[in-house]
Amino acid sequence: MKKTPGFSHRGNQLIGNLLRRNFLKSMPAGLGWLTLGGMLSRDALCGGTSGSGTRFPARAKNIIFCFMDGGPSHVDTFDPKPMLKKHEGKPIGESAVSKRSQSSAGRVWFGSPWKFQQRGKSGLWVSDLFPYIAQVADELCVVRSMVGELPLHGNQNLLLHTGRILGQAPSIGAWISYGLGSENRNLPGYMLLNNDWVPNGGLENFGSSFLPASHQATMLRAKGVPVDNIVPSDSSELQQRKLALLADQDREFARQTADPLAIEGAIANYETAYRMQSTIPEVADISREPKHIQKLYGVDSADQYQQHYATQALRARRLVEAGVRFIEITCPSFDGNNSPWDQHGLIRKNHEKNSLITDQSVAALITDLKQRGLLDETIVIWAGEMGRTPHTPKVTPTCGRDHHVNGYSLFMAGGGFKGGIAYGHTDEFGNSVVENKADIHDIHATILHQMGINHEALTYRYGGRDNRLTDVHGRVLTDILA
Repeated sequence: MKKTPGFSHRGNQLIGNLLRRNFLKSMPAGLGWLTLGGMLSRDALCGGTSGSGTRFPARAKNIIFCFMDGGPSHVDTFDPKPMLKKHEGKPIGESAVSKRSQSSAGRVWFGSPWKFQQRGKSGLWVSDLFPYIAQVADELCVVRSMVGELPLHGNQNLLLHTGRILGQAPSIGAWISYGLGSENRNLPGYMLLNNDWVPNGGLENFGSSFLPASHQATMLRAKGVPVDNIVPSDSSELQQRKLALLADQDREFARQTADPLAIEGAIANYETAYRMQSTIPEVADISREPKHIQKLYGVDSADQYQQHYATQALRARRLVEAGVRFIEITCPSFDGNNSPWDQHGLIRKNHEKNSLITDQSVAALITDLKQRGLLDETIVIWAGEMGRTPHTPKVTPTCGRDHHVNGYSLFMAGGGFKGGIAYGHTDEFGNSVVENKADIHDIHATILHQMGINHEALTYRYGGRDNRLTDVHGRVLTDILA
């Protein structure tokens, strides 16, 4: 494929943006905006010049992000720490206190209520909290050495999604959509499968910010009608006439503005919504799936929250098959008040409830993608915004764990990541990272790399500078790539 001038190097990004803008001004309003990223960016950004000046192929085409809002405890899931049980109830001391953790010297170590076992052929350690995910351990690439910036949900959620603790930047899904477009012109490039809960940080976690509005997440609900107003009340002919009139009016308005990109983005959203009418109802209807597949995901569960999560997980696989680039699944809040995994008390009861809701469906998603030959080209990400303290104010039957970003875990599966491995180490108590420290910028850079995108080249000119998902940070974690 021939390179597009002005997009291969960051130094020429302004020229690239001018080319993009002139292209828009010369075209009929709204034509093909969602595929524009693919037309202009695929060759130059996805396999353009990397840091070493070499090209790299895309290993993955799609991403499914299973967002575990609230912060699952790393020392109760994928990072076993026997020393916690041995020293349970003893004060942690001054040396263990950190600004990246809710901690004080008088707090005491708290051992995991769950046992860990080595799973699969790889022997990867997974706790009994996740009996289903344990069965796909050989597919998991666990990063045990994550470090965040602030032990606050809102800031960490925004950091996880946008690379900024204050937000005001596009989410990773928007960047992927902008860089690659959608493989299906009838569907957006970025879809949010919501489970009736908006995390701390709000909808900005899923927004496009200064990128065109056509790249923000389109929400698909777990309950009721998946997308509002998706079934037309007018005939197809009348609806097309209305859209044509609206496009004419918007085109005239765009000619009077200094920057027509926002208008073009709105027109693109109208056109995508029109095309979604024939696609979304079919993709969202999981009743057409074989009963054994629905059972695999847990759609038949007696628990309503698990039913909803299972439905969204199954829809995520169907959306991958339909060509959506980036799909995010949120967790339902079973008490309606707190972030789902945020257990400052009753950690055993509530982590087990969250496991019931999500464990089977996440494992089924990985299994189902693999049996269909889709896992090699689909990245499944499982991550919360933080971990939880390996200590507590007092060990009691109802105690919990607090916010902790001094060391925590997440995992990837598929998409060219090594399976059955753990990368990085925390200390013997799981309190801080001691080897192969990684941050979310590194994870973003690595994910973009697997999608064939040089994270330093995917930029957008805004506010007088070239902005990118990883800002001035990020390195590709080559040790975890197959």
